[in-house]
Amino acid sequence: MTKSFIFTVEERHEAYALVRSLSRVMSPSLSKDEKRHIIRRLNEAYANDELQRDAFGLNPIVKSLQTALLGTEQIGLGKDAIIATLLYCSYNNEVFDKEAVKESFGEGVANIINGLVRIQTLYKKNPVIESENFRNLLLSFAEDMRVILIMIAERVNLMRQIRDAENIEAKHRVSEEASYLYAPLAHKLGLYKLKSELEDLSLKYLEHDAYYMIKDNLNATKKSRDAYIERFIGPIAEKLNAAGFKYHMKGRTKSIHSIWQKMKKQQCGFNGIYDLFAIRIILDVPELDDEKKFHALEKTQCWQVFSIITDMYQPNPKRLRDWLSVPKTNGYESLHITVLGPEGKWVEVQIRTERMDEVAEKGVAAHWRYKGVKGESGLDEWLKNIRNAIENSDDMQVMDEFRMNLYEDEVYVFSPKGDLFKLPKGATVLDFAYMIHTNVGNRCTGAKINNKIVNFRHVLQSGDQIEIITSNNQKPKRDWLTYVKTSHAKSKIRFALKETQVKESLMAKEMMERRMKNKKIEMDEAVMNQLIKKMGFKQTTDFYHQIADGTLDLNLIIEKYNLLKNPELQTQTAMQARSAEEFSYDNPNELSEHVSDDELVIDKNIKGLDYQLARCCHPIYGDSVFGFVGVNGGIKIHRTDCPNAPEMRRRFGYRIVRARWSGKGTSQYSTSLRIIGNDDIGIVNNITSIISKEEKIMMRSINIDSNDGLFSGTLSVNVEDTQRLEALIKKLRTVKGVKQVTRV
Repeated sequence: MTKSFIFTVEERHEAYALVRSLSRVMSPSLSKDEKRHIIRRLNEAYANDELQRDAFGLNPIVKSLQTALLGTEQIGLGKDAIIATLLYCSYNNEVFDKEAVKESFGEGVANIINGLVRIQTLYKKNPVIESENFRNLLLSFAEDMRVILIMIAERVNLMRQIRDAENIEAKHRVSEEASYLYAPLAHKLGLYKLKSELEDLSLKYLEHDAYYMIKDNLNATKKSRDAYIERFIGPIAEKLNAAGFKYHMKGRTKSIHSIWQKMKKQQCGFNGIYDLFAIRIILDVPELDDEKKFHALEKTQCWQVFSIITDMYQPNPKRLRDWLSVPKTNGYESLHITVLGPEGKWVEVQIRTERMDEVAEKGVAAHWRYKGVKGESGLDEWLKNIRNAIENSDDMQVMDEFRMNLYEDEVYVFSPKGDLFKLPKGATVLDFAYMIHTNVGNRCTGAKINNKIVNFRHVLQSGDQIEIITSNNQKPKRDWLTYVKTSHAKSKIRFALKETQVKESLMAKEMMERRMKNKKIEMDEAVMNQLIKKMGFKQTTDFYHQIADGTLDLNLIIEKYNLLKNPELQTQTAMQARSAEEFSYDNPNELSEHVSDDELVIDKNIKGLDYQLARCCHPIYGDSVFGFVGVNGGIKIHRTDCPNAPEMRRRFGYRIVRARWSGKGTSQYSTSLRIIGNDDIGIVNNITSIISKEEKIMMRSINIDSNDGLFSGTLSVNVEDTQRLEALIKKLRTVKGVKQVTRV
């Protein structure tokens, strides 16, 4: 069998040289057994043709050795991370056996390789790496932070090796990833040197002309720049020495990438960048037992140095940054001032103490944040701890203790095109569908996740790649509201349900109009609205929706409409249905106290009898009442002094039955009062105050109209009986300005 991967002579020599260098650095932490296991695994992978060159034709083993050496020398990676780096090239997600690796090299190595393999599966989904969401997903997938450190080292090494690569498209892709993803991560971890190298190499490959223009200018001005820095700090050193300060000064030139960013922001040429370098003065202030006095001494000395410098060089007041008086929210303390030095050149000077410098450099103040790199508080604190572990621990085994506990309330998922979306934990396929588009959500029937069909109730996991399945026959249903997590999806479903109900209502109305036309019944909108209200519907759409879903019988509705429109038909129907002989009728105004067999006793325990309190007169317990039999057999309870009572007695006397209340009133009944009075300030408050103080009386609404100094209003209350109502009316009549209180 012909191997797809073969070592060249040059690569063998380079590999042997790297192994010797790595052995010197790693000895004696790597045991002979571990070295033997590593060599055996790589030989197996080579023999089984499991090693492959990348898009640039680079040797995977040589690349792993280079990355391992860089990781141990410049990051401080320990044994487990180095072993994982060396072995990773021989595994992929199809053949990786975590248990076998754990048995040979330990759990730490197995976890790191597993993290590297998992992250490579993300890349296969063609994600948009510029997304902040992808950085978060990358970190949550890594679990062990050493995975991210290895990836940073691997990317730095790759950027170094592809200088002469012919695959321009791949070169641009990895350079963009280095710029958008790996450089910010290196910055967060305090790996400033690697961060600058990634940014500069990215600029070199992506904007070749800009990179070399700045580099050539920096090279041409290096000697003069160094000489200028000496001329600038010389007088300052003399003054500081004379004043007795203990200090040291640093001078640094901005990176090529930083200069280019500034040129673009300020829209100027190289010569227009006046702060190509900065001077940092770090004061050694003796520590005091009293913390407040120590901090006060620090500030005093910083301001004294500031005064010395601004006496010597003209400051730019617009460029003063005082983070001593009010430190940044992240704890950063320093004084920044830009002054006009010799030859009319601007120089930035940073003044701080050893403590302040240590806080800034070790990440507590998050140097990357004060430069404007955005981050999240939980992630910031976690990365700060990681960086401190890197700097303060001789043994990188402490890194095993770190696990990614962030984003436990979020999941990150991919679209088929590789776009990355963030959703709350517990979000379903339906949530994702509505996030894509409202129409996609409305027609969603399920999804294909990682090539597996699931229903739309399926809960999403980080890293899922989701392809929504839709159907033109699908439409939102009310129970969908229980299947979604996001408020966005819920609002879209509610809107769709309302829209559907309106459409169904229109169709039901058209259907009813056609049916009525067939029966040669003319449609009167006013009569229909009256019928709808009479049936207890507040919204006409609810009425028509019940017709559409079959809850209401359309023929029965048309019959009721016809009877309401033509009362004479109602009389005839009633006479046919029931005889007057069925009822013992007396004039309600002349009802005796004696209970007859035909008397209706109104009691909350009545079963099997359909009766309602009439809305026209709102009878309550204690009122003299009578019953009126409806067309469908139901009975309405009216007050004997109801405005409609005379007409009902005159036209439908045979449908009236005697009625009385049973027992003591304990239910709440709704009734209304009409109040008229002078429109004085505070009168409404006085009225409502009286009601609120009354036991077992609840105000439901109050409507007031005012005209020419008088007001009239309707007050709706819930009461138990007429006795309490009459007592309330008496109290309301005593309110100053109230002229009349009557029951409606």
